[in-house]
Formats: sequence, C-alpha cells, structure tokens
Amino acid sequence: LLIPLSPVTCVVPTLRRLVEVKMVKFSIPAVASAIALAACVTTTDAFVPASRQHSVSSQFGVASKSNVNQLSMTATLEQPPLAPLTVWGDRIENIRDIQAEYRKRPAPGFAPTIRASDVGLDSSSSKEQQIAYFKENATAIKQMMQDNSAVVFREFSLMKEQDGFVAFYEAIGMKTCLDPLHSVSARPTVDGKKNSPVYEAVNKESRKNFFIGMHNEFVGTRAPRAAAFVCFKAAETGGEFLIADGRAMFRDLSPELVEKLYNRQIRYSVMELPFFGWIDNLPEIAQGPVQGLVKGLASAAINAKVDFSVDLRWGEGGYDNIKMLQARAPSQPPIVRHPVTGEPTWFCNVHSHSSKLRKDRESKYGAERFEDGASQINKSDMFFGDDGDITDDDLKEMDDVTYKNVQFVKMTEGDVVLLDNYKCMHGRNVFDGTRKHGVAWFEGWEGEEEMKVAPGSVP
Repeated sequence: LLIPLSPVTCVVPTLRRLVEVKMVKFSIPAVASAIALAACVTTTDAFVPASRQHSVSSQFGVASKSNVNQLSMTATLEQPPLAPLTVWGDRIENIRDIQAEYRKRPAPGFAPTIRASDVGLDSSSSKEQQIAYFKENATAIKQMMQDNSAVVFREFSLMKEQDGFVAFYEAIGMKTCLDPLHSVSARPTVDGKKNSPVYEAVNKESRKNFFIGMHNEFVGTRAPRAAAFVCFKAAETGGEFLIADGRAMFRDLSPELVEKLYNRQIRYSVMELPFFGWIDNLPEIAQGPVQGLVKGLASAAINAKVDFSVDLRWGEGGYDNIKMLQARAPSQPPIVRHPVTGEPTWFCNVHSHSSKLRKDRESKYGAERFEDGASQINKSDMFFGDDGDITDDDLKEMDDVTYKNVQFVKMTEGDVVLLDNYKCMHGRNVFDGTRKHGVAWFEGWEGEEEMKVAPGSVP
C-alpha cells in the first residue's frame, strides 16, 4: 500500500540540530555534511510517481511444489526481479471522443466473488484439493481478473497462512516481482525473511488513523502488473480493503475535467523538507547563495539514491510556514491504455496524494500524525503537469467520483483480492485493533501475451 515518500530520514537529526542553533555561525562545510548524509537515505511506506518509460518483461516465476508441506516460499528465496517499468503507452488522441464512445457501452463488471462453497469445496476440503481447483481454473481466473479488474476469493482455508497463499498464486501462474518500493525502501515482509515474496500491507498501529486513499501502485519508474492482497488477521473494527475500477473513473469524470487533466497532465510533489527556516536568519546577501548550495546538494544526494528525476524547489508551508524544499516528480498522464486490453483507464493517485483531500479526511478520521522526525517529510501534493494548482472544485469532483466507485471489502482470515494494478485502485480504511494483511506483487502471469488485444482493435 502506498503513502508518500519519506527519504532523508537519516539526515533529519542533523538538519534539526542546524535549525536549533539557528545557524548563528553559518558554515558551508556543516551544511554540506548534513545534506550529504542524504546519500544514506532509507525510506519507508513510499509512493512516487513514475517517469514516462515503457515496461520490459522479465521471465522470473516461482516454481510450484507438489508437496504442500514444502511450498515454494521456503524452497526458494532467491531475489525476484524488479517490478516492471511502468507502461505509459502512446498518447490518446481526442480523449473526449474516446470517453464518449466508452460511455455508450455497457459498464464492465467489477470484482466478482468466488466462494469455496460455490465451486464444490467446503471446510473439509484439503489443501491439495484447493490447489487443484486453482490450477484447473487458472486461465479462467486470470481472464476474470482482466475482464473485471479484480476478483475476490472467500472461504478458502488454504490462504489463511503464508505458505498456502503462495501456493494459491503459484497455482494460477502469477509471476512474482520485488516490492515496487525496493529501490527506495525496504517494506517489511510478513515473515521477516529477506526476499520473502509476501510483504506487510500497512498494518502499523501508528497508521491506524490514516485513511489510505485510492491509488495504483507505482514507485519511481516501476509499476507491478498485478497484486494479490491477503488477510491473515482482520482488524477488530474497520480496516476494510478498498478497491475501485479505473475504467469507471474514466467514464464518470466530466468530459471537461478529463480533457483538462489529460492535456495538461499531472505531477506530484513527493516529499517536503521543512528544515530550512534558519536560512531566513542569515544576512540577506548570503541567503541566495546558501539556498543554491543546499538545493544542489540535496538534489544530487536524492537523485543518486532513487531511480526517477526529482525537481526540488523552494517554498514556504509545511509546518509553521517555514522555508522548505519541495520535491516534485516528472509530469505524467492521468489516463493510460491498459497494457493488455487497450482500454483507457484512470491511472492517477490524486485521492491518496492530494494535500487538500487528505486534510479534508482529517476532519472525519483525525490527524495523520505527521508531526515530527521522518514523518515531517511524509507530505505530498498534486499539481498540473505545468505546475499550476488544481482548483478545489476539480479536486472535489475527482474525490466524489472516486467515492462513487469505491467498494469496501471486509476481509476475513484467508480472503484474497487479486487485482490488475492498472485497472484497479486500492486503499485501506482506518481501523482499531490488530490487523495483519499481506501483499504479493506480480510482474505478470503465465498466458498474459496470449490475452493481449491487437493495437487499434479497441476505441
């Protein structure tokens, strides 16, 4: 799951010390040393928009094991491949006309449910019987995911534990990849093992009050093709997994907003460094050169660590309206053609990334607790691709259309949501109690090439 980028965590204490002493005796080496520490960046819970690159395919797949007691998760812990490069595709000409054409068509289905009891299985069915069902119906299940953006599985005891969950997605031929945060972070795995294929899905008690807005998973230049989210323990209250169809978002937004967003594109600010109020206390003649030095050092350190281009710019805001550096990712289209079906789909994380929408949610769910330490960097926002501000009215429309299409999926132990990352956004409701959900990311699946629609065969 995705929340904003939080790099430079190891440089925060040093910057803080610089602020506390007000930089009475400004020292270029002191600032240079502080910013250079950003080279040791470690990030947690990161989300960053991708630059416009086409995806490449990897041939990695975790081999299935016939012995359920020796499932593949423990049999091979070799590092999976990186998540594939984001597929932005060609520009969609006449976006309003394309939207009008799809509005005339029947709305596609979304997120059907497969229950064990509906396919001839029950509580007495063995793990081998359940795996056999998934293997026999693997092609149909993956086609259902493509047709409906997501599939919900319930009542299968197989997926109540990690080994069985891995056996499930191997049986249907999903190809695992590294967590998309891999280049900038180390999201914890469920079992704590390095290269384990199942990651924690934002279960921290410190984030229970944080409503995770709807988003597609992409970080830097990379985006998984698909994902499977599993419930190992449901929260006592709340904690629902949220899903929404990107194709429906594209249909339901007003043509005027679709055209405006698509033509101007969008870009995100992915972090804020609110530690530079001390610069205002320097002699005026020194402020400009110091800002240039700090910005250059920070930009070099951050860009050396991550696999996307970050544009740093000065501003005021964040905490107490002090001087800050804001990092913005490259512009990107909010709508893309699906890599397999060619359908236009909403691929834009405004709901999770807009500062305005997050603040609006605070009135309902409480503060996000972004108050100190590395959390101060966990600030994001959204702009047009030309850096213009998006109006409150436009943000409200996107928010309203998002909630119109959101489904709250209350998962219980063993439930799984298999989703196409380009067609289906996901999020998480606030919760109380102990929640343990996991996620596996996929670079693709067996039979994906055979499913691809010929270019030009869809509007």
